[in-house]
Amino acid sequence: MTEWFLVPMRLWCLLGVVALVATYVFMQFKRPRYTVRFSNLNLLDKVAPKRPGWRRHLGAGFFALALTTLVIAYAQPIMTIKVPQERTTIMLAIDTSLSMAAEDVAPNRLEAAQAAAVAFLDELPDDLNVGLVSFAGTAQLLVPPTQDHESIKTAIGGLELDKATAIGDAVKLSLEVIADQAVGVTDGVPDAAIVLISDGETTVGLPTEEAIPLAQEAGVAVSTIAYGTANGQIMVDEDGDGVGQLTGVPVNVEELKGLAEDTGGTAYTAESATDLAKVYEELGSTIGFEEENTDVSYRFVGAGLVLMLIAAACSLRWSTRLP
Repeated sequence: MTEWFLVPMRLWCLLGVVALVATYVFMQFKRPRYTVRFSNLNLLDKVAPKRPGWRRHLGAGFFALALTTLVIAYAQPIMTIKVPQERTTIMLAIDTSLSMAAEDVAPNRLEAAQAAAVAFLDELPDDLNVGLVSFAGTAQLLVPPTQDHESIKTAIGGLELDKATAIGDAVKLSLEVIADQAVGVTDGVPDAAIVLISDGETTVGLPTEEAIPLAQEAGVAVSTIAYGTANGQIMVDEDGDGVGQLTGVPVNVEELKGLAEDTGGTAYTAESATDLAKVYEELGSTIGFEEENTDVSYRFVGAGLVLMLIAAACSLRWSTRLP
């Protein structure tokens, strides 16, 4: 009960409402009864018309409900709601290596990832700064952190595949961008996060394990999404003769998991577009928003006033008096 109300002890006032209702019911059975003899029944209808019956109790009923609602408001009920987090930067890092062309996720890994990332942006607060990094053989900053989420969506739609995978470089570049955003921040450390989606492992550039201490030192968590299945395949022309060979491109879940866990982020796996959409939805809730207990007494006060007005209307209609 204490988790629902700021001052739950005030709910004891409901006993007063119960006592009032009990007294009202008791009085209905103790009302004086008078017997008058009439020889003319037509005259009785005119002199003593029919009473409104059960409707005469509506005013009292709504009045009791109004009192109950106001007592609940007096106890200051609270509700857990989601409010936008005041983060400085969210960096999206998207893998554009050739393995993202695998069609184990329809239509392929990259296109499904693009659609999910756009949907993710739609769920974020409008005033949240978001930056975009793509990485294959190198990491590139495509869009600096901005509140113009439409520009991020446009850049996501223009992603192109390339050789190799530089996860470590992507993390390092994202951290450098975040550090630039820290200029002017009071404590020098922005409230930032990195969301990195990849289907592979580092093949060039800074090893993933060497990027971990950089994120730890910066105090920035890296949440990772291992995207795709163990059965992914692409055509690779290894000999350069124009003849492609079918090559397996399974997801390296463990490397991405280690990066997330060691930096304080969360590791996700997604083997379908539906899975990825759910991951992004969860990320949007945890990164873009935070839960906060809010006093909602005003809602019950408003409901109580409405019930009071209904009680008054019922009493005037069938009893010609206020409750």
